[in-house]
Amino acid sequence: MKGIIKQSKFYMFLLDVIIIAFSMIVANLLMTPREYVLSDQNIKTIENSVVLGVIVYQIYLNLFKTYRRITRFENGTDYIVYIIMTSLAGVTLAIIRRFGFNINSMRQQIIGCIITAVGIISLRVIIRFFLNILLRKQEKGDGERYNVLIIGAGFAGKEVISNIKQTMNEKYRIVGIIDDNQEILHYFINGIEVLGNRDKIVEVCKDKEVDEIFFAISQISRKNKKEILNICQATGKKIKILPSLEDLIRNKNMYQNLRDVEIEDILGREPVVLDNDKIGQLIQGKAILVTGAGGSIGSELCRQIVKYRPSKLVMLDIYENNLYDVEQELKAEYSHINIETIIGSVRDVKRLEEIFEQYRPYLVFHAAAHKHVPLMEKSPLEAIKNNVFGTYNVANCADKYKCKKMILISTDKAVNPTNIMGATKRLCEMIIQVKNKNSDTEYAAVRFGNVLGSNGSVVPLFKKQIAAGGPVTVTHKDVIRYFMTIPEAVGLVLQAMSYAKGGEIFVLDMGDPVKIYDLAVSLIKLSGYEPDVDIPIVFTGLRPGEKLYEELLMKEEGLQKTENEKIYIGELTDLNEKDIVEKLAKLKMLIENERTSIEAIKQIIHEVVPTYVLQEEHKKELVVASQRKLTIKKAQTNILKQISERLMYIHNRAKRKNEVKELIKT
Repeated sequence: MKGIIKQSKFYMFLLDVIIIAFSMIVANLLMTPREYVLSDQNIKTIENSVVLGVIVYQIYLNLFKTYRRITRFENGTDYIVYIIMTSLAGVTLAIIRRFGFNINSMRQQIIGCIITAVGIISLRVIIRFFLNILLRKQEKGDGERYNVLIIGAGFAGKEVISNIKQTMNEKYRIVGIIDDNQEILHYFINGIEVLGNRDKIVEVCKDKEVDEIFFAISQISRKNKKEILNICQATGKKIKILPSLEDLIRNKNMYQNLRDVEIEDILGREPVVLDNDKIGQLIQGKAILVTGAGGSIGSELCRQIVKYRPSKLVMLDIYENNLYDVEQELKAEYSHINIETIIGSVRDVKRLEEIFEQYRPYLVFHAAAHKHVPLMEKSPLEAIKNNVFGTYNVANCADKYKCKKMILISTDKAVNPTNIMGATKRLCEMIIQVKNKNSDTEYAAVRFGNVLGSNGSVVPLFKKQIAAGGPVTVTHKDVIRYFMTIPEAVGLVLQAMSYAKGGEIFVLDMGDPVKIYDLAVSLIKLSGYEPDVDIPIVFTGLRPGEKLYEELLMKEEGLQKTENEKIYIGELTDLNEKDIVEKLAKLKMLIENERTSIEAIKQIIHEVVPTYVLQEEHKKELVVASQRKLTIKKAQTNILKQISERLMYIHNRAKRKNEVKELIKT
């Protein structure tokens, strides 16, 4: 390989020498009168000009390291360097002539400089052209070539087109560009025509037999992005998308930045605006403890907390693998922050006290919990041990070691829960609200719905099922859920923490709820498949404890606004510490008597958490809801039938009138 590179450099050097010599000779012949061209003096001038010209130009060619450039990847910037280099060489030769050297005149040097620049650049353009053709033929083989439509005629779109033409031409054929700027309609960018605006996407995909769509707009509002992607989704073609401008800056190769469209792109939620100063005042220079730090929410909490420069970040989790990964990630990027990684369980009171005693956290974020609804239905005692008593242990330590604030990560499943997990999280909220009444520590909870991409959430499951060729499993066609991205949810948790004065349950604005069935359809289409044609959707039935829809508030809770439009506070409920202690005692007895049946455990949890709806009652509610839906459908059908009959009657009456008129005329 090295031998080939050296050989190619030698040939390039030889060709450059020929171009320089040719330029010196042609420049001289063009500007010298015919009668003096073959004179001894002029021939001597030509010889001197060629020798000195080759030496000077080669000095600059090597000085600018032109022979270290890869010709195939040279572009306009490189060609400008060649122009600057030849100009400097021409000026140098003109100066040499001033010192009495017998070489070409000033005018001849200028012409020679122009010819040399044109020759050197042309040589490289021709070599680049033939190299690209040759390598494409070698790489192409018998592979299939895909038709691609580019969305966006801006800088990012132009770069994507350039990258594809240079390195992926054997795989992709660009059929056109879509852009909303009407002024550039039917103009060409890098040889590709702008075919129309977003309204033409479906038509173009059909006419041009598009296989994939590349969304190449790096700066666009979430609303616009959502609208365009929804149109792209309707085509049923596979879509790739450019990420944020920040990610593009890290990697200038636009094609390599293209990624599959995520469901976050389709949701079109505007970014959350945080009061970073307020958050920073509480975190900067303080010791912060995060429980469940290896989980989806806990790890993102750690990622965002370190940005505010705490004096110490203590990450606690029982599962070592995830925690190790988070530790390595954060220490690589934030080596100046003191990051402590602790393996331990929130169930272990003694271990917790050791940690609080040693690190004296100023703020505690409690994210450790069992959260999988179906699994907790089968193992309710584990949910009680980990969620309820784990929270109780952390809350007691926060009080004992005089932490400033403790924030509980709660869930919308705690509202009128129909499952064990939700019921235990509701009890956790009750614990921290009661604890707040008799402690200097400020306790608060933050309640939100599903987070996209978290461990065990529906989106990663759907992606795996699609990658495996289906089927995609949906529990019920009418199931709806609230969704939020992990960074968005955690950012709002930090903001809520800065507002907390004690006892609040903060409720995050989750936007509009999303039908899980629609989510499945969108993900299948975004992957370039047709639902129920390429990838089947199978309904498996609601799992134990699962609701058709989630709520963010209970009836007794009102809504109070905060400074952030995405965060609300539920009105404080009147809870008694004595009642909570009695409830915990009942649950403690359950844990000690491990032979208790699951049905008996659920009955006791219903007594402890009155809003917990037992499975039988929940099934009745679902039946009532289903019957109500059926009744509404029947009513709609009857109304439509009556309207149809009435229209038919009017039509027949008008027809009879016309017949009578015709008869009278006759």
